[in-house]
Amino acid sequence: MRLTFDIISWGAWSPLYQEALDWQHWQAPLTAVPSSTRPPDLQQIPANQRRRLSPLTKIILAATFQANPPAQCRSIFASQHGEINRTMSLLSDITNAQSLSPTSFSQSVHNTASGMFSILTKNKAASTAIAAGTESLSQAVIESYVQLHENPEPILLVYGDEPVPSIFQRFNTQPEWPIAMAFVLSQQSTNTHLAKLTIDTNYQTKTEKHLKFGEILHALACQSSLSGIMNNQLWTLHYD
Repeated sequence: MRLTFDIISWGAWSPLYQEALDWQHWQAPLTAVPSSTRPPDLQQIPANQRRRLSPLTKIILAATFQANPPAQCRSIFASQHGEINRTMSLLSDITNAQSLSPTSFSQSVHNTASGMFSILTKNKAASTAIAAGTESLSQAVIESYVQLHENPEPILLVYGDEPVPSIFQRFNTQPEWPIAMAFVLSQQSTNTHLAKLTIDTNYQTKTEKHLKFGEILHALACQSSLSGIMNNQLWTLHYD
């Protein structure tokens, strides 16, 4: 199956590359993430709400706001681990017979970011949360394609994750640092799109290189074409 999208807009956040222009300077392998890196400012959010957000939700919202999705836009939020760090903190409180924070408890679910996005932007459109292990991003892409097939209006696709607690490190495969990226996707070719993304789920060649998230974001920032394997799919980014 070949899935084709127009990328209308995008945004991404990581400790070293926090704005779209920053990703022009992406390089692999990444250097160690500095401990002094500032978190997202999120000045769009009132301070009393902002301070209650988890680090994961903050970076996801930062990427989403950069993508500037249309009002009342449908959304798909994907994450491999979700709010596992907040959940582990709650479990630690239980173990130590400490009182649980109602805010932490209510925001420890996998769809925390999608719920906060809906509340903060007063977006009443449908939102889907996806957790599919290492295939979370690829499954979110397929879900985007299906929803666009049913309704051609643009859709917001967001992926975010952060390092897991140390107790899980030996089972972990990704990520080594916090990452969030957001794309407004369409299947209607217009003059407003930035790039075209083609994803082949049944590619034949086995010689393509395996892509990193940073390579895709770097190509978008530099407006350069790219092709490679991501989540067992062949991703091709190209410009008209």
